[in-house]
Amino acid sequence: MPIIRTWQLVAGATAAGLALAAGAVALAGPWESGRRTAERAQAAELESERRTGLRPAAAGPGRPAPAPSAPGVLGPLGGRASDRPADGKAGGLGEELGPLLRDPGLGPLRTASVIDAATGRQLYGQGADRPMTPASTIKIATAVAALDALGPEHRIATTVVASGDRLTLVGGGDATLTRAALRTLAERTARALADRGPGTGDGAAPRTAPAGSPDRPVRLAYDTSLYRGGPIHPIGRNGNLAPVTALMADGARTDPRSTGYAERSDDPAGDAARAFAALLQDEGVRVAASPAPGKATRGARPLAAVHSAPLAALVERMLTESDNDVAESLARQTAVAGNEPASFAGAERAVRKRLSGLGLPLTGARFADGSGLDRRDRVTARLLTTLLARAAEPGRPELRPALTGLPVAGFTGTLAGRYSGTDPGSGLVRAKTGTLTGVGSLSGTVTGPDGRLLAFAFLAGRTPSRDASQDALDRLAGALAP
Repeated sequence: MPIIRTWQLVAGATAAGLALAAGAVALAGPWESGRRTAERAQAAELESERRTGLRPAAAGPGRPAPAPSAPGVLGPLGGRASDRPADGKAGGLGEELGPLLRDPGLGPLRTASVIDAATGRQLYGQGADRPMTPASTIKIATAVAALDALGPEHRIATTVVASGDRLTLVGGGDATLTRAALRTLAERTARALADRGPGTGDGAAPRTAPAGSPDRPVRLAYDTSLYRGGPIHPIGRNGNLAPVTALMADGARTDPRSTGYAERSDDPAGDAARAFAALLQDEGVRVAASPAPGKATRGARPLAAVHSAPLAALVERMLTESDNDVAESLARQTAVAGNEPASFAGAERAVRKRLSGLGLPLTGARFADGSGLDRRDRVTARLLTTLLARAAEPGRPELRPALTGLPVAGFTGTLAGRYSGTDPGSGLVRAKTGTLTGVGSLSGTVTGPDGRLLAFAFLAGRTPSRDASQDALDRLAGALAP
């Protein structure tokens, strides 16, 4: 376990406080699902403006509205916030970052952007407008688009509906659905069937036994029609991602206890439906035959439902753990909210439309998927830093989980093992990682020496090795820390 020195604890507390202040987070109210409760009221007040497209005045075209510095946070710790714009260490980020960006571990293709998140002012840039393959840093774009489309309190439902003696398990696209949640859904379904009591079925003669009883078994179908197109990602079958379907349990892992890269089922929806049927049987509901695919009939009545955690928590999980299944789910949820087909192509259009509405620099950008596994994805370093600045705007508290979900260097998620206790950025850098063969990226936030929140993005292509590129990227981010 890394040895944490006193100065790092103080600086880490300062960084955390400044990150909140740069986002104009009110002091009153506790955190809940990645945001303060006071922000929920602010978001409600802004909703009418959001729907009409009217926004508070910004710092300029394509720039975020100014956020205050944080003298109230720095004061008790003995620090001092400067009133002048951040210009990096001793006013020369180029001198600090230039040699690090030339590290051979980054390969021949290297781009960078560092901005003052409060004003959008670029403090350092190297090929900042050059589209690059981003790997998993594209999840920042997926997060912002989903939060903007649905809001941080949105929950994804998995439901059971009934028509006569037919029950249909309807997938809503919750990639975090577990077998435990299916058990809860089976309990609620059995209770709802019992509460219905005797009835008639599909025009038949009156019956005295309730549906699901031994004398009146139910038929079970499962509906995955929310999603369109093929379920297999363009990379093919891969342990990093389950087939993308509206219904799955435990990430379609053949071993539900497994994490990370793991063997996945070829039939996630069918497996989930069969597990649900067995759980119904455990609750005393007799299922006549093996579940079959089928769309819920028109007029079917809702019986029971379970819901995912709030979208804010899903975004934080996706970013911290770089969860590809959640990423593809959120991209499709964005498509559904935007009246686009919930497919790879429809999600790409919906994400782009959302980000365009936020005034982001999208020239050369491509969102072929939500997870970053597709090498056709393209973003610029400037886009990534502007996304982070948008999430820090005082007038957009609904986007805050795109910041709070970023891994903490040396402590959480995909950065837990990449910084030691003696590295400058340990505990201070918060960033999304991105790694494919020949691709490395890192994008996040850190508080600069003068008390301003900096957003950064470093992208590298044709890298010689994963370890070499990650070490070089970590040094770049660490150089921005106080």
